[in-house]
Amino acid sequence: MTKVAIIDYGMGNLRSVAKAIEHVAGDSPVVITSDPAVVRAAERVVFPGQGAMPDCMRELDARGLRAAVLEAARDKPFLGICIGQQMLFEHSEEGDVPGLAVMPGEVVRFDDARMVAADGSRLKVPHMGWNEVWQAAPHPLWEGIGDGERFYFVHSYYVAPADPALAAAHTDYGLRFTSAVARANIFAAQFHPEKSAAAGLRLLSNFIRWAP
Repeated sequence: MTKVAIIDYGMGNLRSVAKAIEHVAGDSPVVITSDPAVVRAAERVVFPGQGAMPDCMRELDARGLRAAVLEAARDKPFLGICIGQQMLFEHSEEGDVPGLAVMPGEVVRFDDARMVAADGSRLKVPHMGWNEVWQAAPHPLWEGIGDGERFYFVHSYYVAPADPALAAAHTDYGLRFTSAVARANIFAAQFHPEKSAAAGLRLLSNFIRWAP
């Protein structure tokens, strides 16, 4: 049985995600797949993605993966990354499209008028590069990762959960936004753990061993 299935719906180069997970997974099989049957058979699921939300939702449906993703999000250890986090919510301002509605809330764009640093300088959108992630609540995926550790981001939109209890971490960039969410068997992050050096590898290692 596949230990870890990385869902491929045609958006983004998934090799970096796979290589990082393989690095921490030991002998556990890791596969990139667009086959719903493989997703359903996997022990745990990773849902990454890059690009625009409307394209991602369209391609997910075009490959017949929506039902398999929703099933995995109900009962398997499930890790969403970047767009894979945003797609879990109800609606996105990007293209005015509905998401998968696994979690209540919206995906909103950084407000250019508010993108000002503490020293008064303008902040660029997209938010790109390393930034601090402040843990909102204890979680097994934070084990061994210091509060305020830096992770790598590339995004112009962020999630605004309707339930504040969903927030697992916050990051400051012109405003304080939710940079990770967690509920039951789901953990999802706006940042890219596969691009975040030792801290990212530790988070992925924690996910491989997580038993929610």
